[in-house]
Amino acid sequence: MQTEFSGMQWLPKTEHQTHHMPFVRGDFAVYVPRGASLIDFRPILFIVGILLCTLSIGMFIPALVDLYYGQRDWIVFSAASFVSLFVGGALIMMNRMDNLKINSRQAFILTTLSWLVLTAASALPFAFSDLDMSYTDAFFEAMSGISTTGSTVIVGLDTAPQGILLWRALLQWLGGIGIIVMAIAVMPMLRVGGMQLFRMENSDKSDKAFPRATQIAMGIAMLYLSFTGLWAIMLWWAGMTPFDAIAHSMTTIATGGFSTKDASIGHYDSATIDVIITLGMATGALPFILYLQMLRGQGRALFRDSQVRWFITIAVSIVVGLALWHSETNNVDFLYALRFTSFNIVSVMTGTGYATTDYGLWGPFAVTVFFFVMFIGGCAGSTTCGVKIFRLQVLYEIAKIQLSHMLRPHGVFIAYYNRKPLSEDVTESVLSFFFLFVFCFVVLAAALGAMGLDFITAVSSAGTAIANVGPGLGPIVGPSGNFATLPDGAKWLMSIGMLIGRLEVFTVLVLLFPAFWRD
Repeated sequence: MQTEFSGMQWLPKTEHQTHHMPFVRGDFAVYVPRGASLIDFRPILFIVGILLCTLSIGMFIPALVDLYYGQRDWIVFSAASFVSLFVGGALIMMNRMDNLKINSRQAFILTTLSWLVLTAASALPFAFSDLDMSYTDAFFEAMSGISTTGSTVIVGLDTAPQGILLWRALLQWLGGIGIIVMAIAVMPMLRVGGMQLFRMENSDKSDKAFPRATQIAMGIAMLYLSFTGLWAIMLWWAGMTPFDAIAHSMTTIATGGFSTKDASIGHYDSATIDVIITLGMATGALPFILYLQMLRGQGRALFRDSQVRWFITIAVSIVVGLALWHSETNNVDFLYALRFTSFNIVSVMTGTGYATTDYGLWGPFAVTVFFFVMFIGGCAGSTTCGVKIFRLQVLYEIAKIQLSHMLRPHGVFIAYYNRKPLSEDVTESVLSFFFLFVFCFVVLAAALGAMGLDFITAVSSAGTAIANVGPGLGPIVGPSGNFATLPDGAKWLMSIGMLIGRLEVFTVLVLLFPAFWRD
């Protein structure tokens, strides 16, 4: 028995061994011609449906807040929640499977598709709120939120509805926990940009205290929630209102940078708040898996990690050096310079994007330092983005090996990371990531320049998008400005840049290769 259907063949399952790539339906299997590929989208759409339903539940929180404060946008949030719940529920019902498993190709598609779908749904409350935003602006704001970038197109945050302000914070909070779980469970499996270094099965004995991914995810979720609550209490104690304290604690631990004020943290002009948030941003920039190890009795696990030591060393060196320069050059008190330098350097380095002052006015040297610092990022397994510390370590080891070979051509040298030898696979992945990261930055900057943006605006906008930082440089998109005046095309390009940067470049770009869709 054989039936033709849309260029494919339905054959009895007993014949499956002589053909390629079966897709079973009842007693028959469908085959595509050899050389082509068949990807089962059912598990992908099923998981996307679950994520949409989760997002719809999250939308009820700002709806209740708006209802409490007497804002009309509670209707918008409720409607968007029901739409997301309906679509998500339909995807779940239509794609249920007895045994849910995904392969690496499905994981690549799922990661990018889920980020795009969740962003599109998250934009609905912005688009239909009283802020009267276009869908372009709404999508930009939602992508900036869920990717924890922190760039904004909203003017008048001080008078914006509380529901919208909370929704922005909630998006970044969910994006932060999402990227941690992805860095631990997905990226190492996909071998993206050297992340295979952090495969759980290759970890040391201390990692075996958490043998199952579900235990790790639950532990991180509880820790993430605890950090958020702790920082909310501290910010409330330091002088913020309860609402502002909760919103800022979410975006601090997520290293997102959305504020409830147009002047960001500079609105409060409080040294105590500056210190609390600086510590919170640094906390979010360190590997969360190491916090879990510390709670399990490995008290020194955090500071034994070379990533953590490098992060602290780089941050402290830049802060002290720039503070000394700022104090001498601009004739300000050193402690005053240290306060503002430490906050803003940690904010930009971790990709948070908070600001307490317009550091673009400090001078050309400061602007140059902030530009390059935005690409550094934090540690793998944290909420931060950018190049990340471990890749800088690998690049350093590769450069050291090359210099050693130049001095002793016949010597044998081995690159190490955390006292373990680096495989050629890891070094190639890191070098490839660095090349593609720079390539995407250059292309994005050139495209923004072609749209009429001046050099500083185009280059810093590309950098802040691809590194998921938030504010750029210059009077338009700098710490004292925002992205509202950029043309719509530039906002869409920056949204793509945020997605590419947040998903570690490879995850998105691999989908553009025809070979990915072939067997």
